Amino acid sequence: MSLADLTPHRYPPVWRWVIDWLWRIEHAFERSRVSGRPEDDARVRILFVLGFFAILFGIIGGGAIYAAVFSDAGKPGRSAVLDETAKADLVDRTGQLLAVNLTHYRLVLDPADVWSRKDTRKALVGTIPKLTARRFNEAMDAGKRRVLAEGLAPEIRDRIHELGLPGVTFEKSPKRVYPMGSLAAHLVGFSDTGGEGLQGAEKALQAELRAGAASDTPVALSIDVRVQAALEEELQNAVDEFHPKGAVGLITNVRTGEVIALANWPEFDPNRPGKFTELDRKNLAAAQVYEMGSTFKAFTVAIGLDAGVAQMDSTFDARTPMRMGYRTIHDFHGTNRILTLGEVFNHSSNIGTAKLAMGIGVPTLKRYFDALGLTRRAGVELKETASPLTPTRWNDDALASVSFGHGINVSPLSLAQAMGSILNGGAMVPLTILKRPADYHPAGPRVVSEGTTQAMLKIMRGNVVEGTGRRADAAGLSVGGKTGTGEKYDPEIRGYSPTRQVASFAAVFPTDGPADTTRYFVLVLLDEPTGGARTGGLVAAPAVGRVIDRSARFLGVPRQLQRPDFDIATIQKGAPL
Repeated sequence: MSLADLTPHRYPPVWRWVIDWLWRIEHAFERSRVSGRPEDDARVRILFVLGFFAILFGIIGGGAIYAAVFSDAGKPGRSAVLDETAKADLVDRTGQLLAVNLTHYRLVLDPADVWSRKDTRKALVGTIPKLTARRFNEAMDAGKRRVLAEGLAPEIRDRIHELGLPGVTFEKSPKRVYPMGSLAAHLVGFSDTGGEGLQGAEKALQAELRAGAASDTPVALSIDVRVQAALEEELQNAVDEFHPKGAVGLITNVRTGEVIALANWPEFDPNRPGKFTELDRKNLAAAQVYEMGSTFKAFTVAIGLDAGVAQMDSTFDARTPMRMGYRTIHDFHGTNRILTLGEVFNHSSNIGTAKLAMGIGVPTLKRYFDALGLTRRAGVELKETASPLTPTRWNDDALASVSFGHGINVSPLSLAQAMGSILNGGAMVPLTILKRPADYHPAGPRVVSEGTTQAMLKIMRGNVVEGTGRRADAAGLSVGGKTGTGEKYDPEIRGYSPTRQVASFAAVFPTDGPADTTRYFVLVLLDEPTGGARTGGLVAAPAVGRVIDRSARFLGVPRQLQRPDFDIATIQKGAPL
């Protein structure tokens, strides 16, 4: 299309002005040629080119001024292009640093530019840890640029840079660093070299960490490193004494669902994840399921009370074993007498609990288990959280088994979440690894009544004062709890093993105060302890007591020198609360 094809009246006003302008320039060119003065023609063309570039640079300059003055580019917390490996810092609930991106460097060697092979090798091997002369020689013999070392700290980079070695250059290489080392490693997790989270909070909170990097805001986890350190130390002491194949420790706030501490053994260092086995890195609290044994009796008793099937003065005949079809249910702590509901709990009677479950019935117990979250994975951000193994058929046989923690496998996090529901006033509050505001009041669906919560707090306190959980008590902290000793299924004998057991203790403190009091749930679990003692009361309860004793002041739980305002003997006898 030529200028002759442009008809100004066919176009909008702006375009008509542009077309008229182009016409004038074209006519100027024609007049110059007609007049026989080519220099005028050249001047006009030069003027046209200058005008075009002046307009172009004006547009570019105006855009730059706008970007500098009016846009968000360059302002704090903004970035025109965010590094794809950028992640916000991870901190605990008190602001202690758990994970941070630090700039490291990779050293690149170009053999073609190296002046002295001997001098360069001597300087680099003497400066870079773990760099060997063999590796340097291989890089030189390759005859092309190669990365000679990764993850160099800035101070090492500066020392090499000062040597002025030809053929040696550096490239920035952001690295995720975990200042606390193995502390809370299974909860914090770790990332790959590209910044992609592979486990724990690093994987679960990937979106939050990216957003935090964009706004220069750290992501606060719910854990408290002071409590975490106490839990890990006491868990290690229990491991050293009883030599299990694995161990778990948990502390949660039952009102908010916050995970205050989470520990696993074996442990690993997220700064060097490749140096540890997959089992070392596995978060047993989330990704492993267990038959929890008698800790499940807390759920059965709570359901019986809440459903109106039993009262504190209800009695259960535990004088003889209970026969159910092909099997017989026995009591480990046999009393051979009629027990009240409180005594069934304190003596951890399988017989009494199974009879209570039969009174509850399959539909009701299954409905409560669903509401407690025991038939699905725990509602927590961690991606590695495992789904439970539940009975394929919910019949009377399954009913009796699950009532005392057999025939159902759940993760420790699922157990903690369900315990929170019966201890926080009766609401289902999902667990979280994120710090919640001080005034946070979650509103979850109701599972049991506040009256049931108060009854369970007193029953569990009675178990620590007079029952199987006496070794978990901590002076002035009103600890309640329940032992758990679950025998593991052994495929070789096609039955439950009398020597391979999961020993645990599930505790709550403080048990006194209103139903909505801030309370903490504590769990210690040892998988297949050896060395004599195997029961939860002997293996796990003492560790729980020590953890509570050390953690209370960090959690703001005051010690009370007075005994609780209820009579343990009254609970034992089954009088109404």
